[in-house]
Amino acid sequence: MGNTKSNNKNKLENSEKKPVSSLWSRSSTQHHRFTAFLGGPRNTAVWIFLIVFILYVLYSTNIFTVDRREECSTIFDSSTEEHLQTLANVSSTTTTTTNNNNNNFLLFDDEEEEEEEEQEQEEEDQTITDPLRLKSRPNDAGLKHIVFGIAGSSNLWAKRKEYIKLWWRPKQTRGVVWLDKKVYTRRNEGLPDIRISSSTSRFKYTNRQGQRSALRISRVVSETFRLGLKDVRWFVMGDDDTVFIVENVVRVLSKYDHRQFYYIGSSSESHVQNIYFSYAMAYGGGGFAISYPLAKELEKMQDKCIQRYPGLYGSDDRIQACMAELGVPLTREPGFHQYDVYGDLLGLLGAHPVTPLLSLHHLDVVEPIFPGMTRVKSLQRLFQASKLDSSSIMQQSICYDKKRYWSISVSWGYVVQILRGVMSPRELEMPTRTFLNWYRRADYTAYAFNTRPVTKHPCQKPFVFYMGSTRYDPAKKQIIGVYVREKSRHPSCRWKMPSPDKLHSIIVVKKPDPYRWQKSPRRDCCRVLPSRKATTYYLSVGNCRGAEISEVG
Repeated sequence: MGNTKSNNKNKLENSEKKPVSSLWSRSSTQHHRFTAFLGGPRNTAVWIFLIVFILYVLYSTNIFTVDRREECSTIFDSSTEEHLQTLANVSSTTTTTTNNNNNNFLLFDDEEEEEEEEQEQEEEDQTITDPLRLKSRPNDAGLKHIVFGIAGSSNLWAKRKEYIKLWWRPKQTRGVVWLDKKVYTRRNEGLPDIRISSSTSRFKYTNRQGQRSALRISRVVSETFRLGLKDVRWFVMGDDDTVFIVENVVRVLSKYDHRQFYYIGSSSESHVQNIYFSYAMAYGGGGFAISYPLAKELEKMQDKCIQRYPGLYGSDDRIQACMAELGVPLTREPGFHQYDVYGDLLGLLGAHPVTPLLSLHHLDVVEPIFPGMTRVKSLQRLFQASKLDSSSIMQQSICYDKKRYWSISVSWGYVVQILRGVMSPRELEMPTRTFLNWYRRADYTAYAFNTRPVTKHPCQKPFVFYMGSTRYDPAKKQIIGVYVREKSRHPSCRWKMPSPDKLHSIIVVKKPDPYRWQKSPRRDCCRVLPSRKATTYYLSVGNCRGAEISEVG
């Protein structure tokens, strides 16, 4: 019994100890495995990588960062605050801060830094406000603010001076004619002062096709500037065979700020000329304008500038070369006409672009603009109309006689053309090639603008009526122009429509429009008026009425 109890007791103790030892041994086994896992060098590197990766993920998700945006959103230094205030004044907008406690500004302790910041701020303020100030000031340029520099030749002076008399206004226009040597003059001849250009012998000229006189002519603006004339805003350059419409020159230059650098002119009608010289060059024969500040800088550097270009051909390209060094581009005004063409200007002047007529050039080369007259007499007739409405001279208008199926083109103050049939405005505003290119071997592709051929169809030849006289009717406040038919035979036409052949004259009525170029450019409209005589035709020319169009049919 005792042994049995003792055996049972031992079994019970063993059964109680057995699970304890098994648990301990299992946990100790896992501990040994964990220790072995951490103990290897490879496992240590893996754990380090995992820890760094977890920290990077937590940092990128801003778990460890503190949001302090409310502490730094409105803290500016003094210069930044002044700059923001300046921008607020310029843009005319007001901004209010949401929290008054956030208006805390840091001040600089260093006085030198404050002075530098204030100086920089003044420069910024001036940069911002100056353009606004310039735009707000009206440009009241007048004829008295313009000085003409005219390049002439003593050999041609007796003939060319007649062109200058046409547009020069004694005691109104200001300017000087620059010649190569003295010429005979008379008193009260109605011409500008004549001066002799200074010597250009010290300048090199190596172009074999040109003439050294190009050096003298290129310095006309600089020499005119050195005269020290007062109250000058613009210098206008031209040749002695250039005719200016001075009222339109004033109108065009009034668009620009004379206190800025401006080089204003136009290119040649010849594409070949523009390629040979430059499309960026203003042709001096057609005339160009230079603002006073630019003329001042040109005078300082021109003598050194032209020394660098001895191989250039003329005076125009030397001026443009100096403008390129000054960084001033050409501002285009197509009303300056070089007219590098030969022959009849009817095609060009009968379809003048919608821009003020500023000048005519090469008048000795082209035919008289009114047939059967001398060149000077024909220009005198043109100026009769220009005195009544200079802003509208040569401006084209287009209309249609739907009953007779006629297309009508009016170049006010110059010519009226009537064509049988219907021709679109797109074609009528395109110059007809009544002229020849400056390079006679060149064809119609050598022009710098679109042209259309002279029609060969006998029924499409235009009936041309040149201006004969103009007068102003003060009672009706309108200009009455009489256009007389050109004396030329027309071939017979078999078209079954009325022919303008019976017309002897056309009466064109128009109201003066001196402020037309202060509005957006638009071609005038003409209207057919009733007529009692079979030999007289009546037209009215003026601003288009709202949505009025030149309707084909």
